[in-house]
Amino acid sequence: MKCSIEGCPGEYEDRVIVHTVKRGSDVLVLQNVPAQVCNICSDTLLTPETVRHIEELLERKDKPRRFAALYDCA
Repeated sequence: MKCSIEGCPGEYEDRVIVHTVKRGSDVLVLQNVPAQVCNICSDTLLTPETVRHIEELLERKDKPRRFAALYDCA
């Protein structure tokens, strides 16, 4: 599928990404998220099903598998 960003000649391709979500003061990192990513500008699309799945994961409030360092550039 052609990229939806005006002027970008790229095409979306299936990839697996790392997606971050800020919820309150928490930054949550999700890995292995299926997405469509433009091969030129990196615009990223998530399907409605993927968004619903992420929302369900966040509502369950399962214990994270790992913790990651968070650096503040301020």
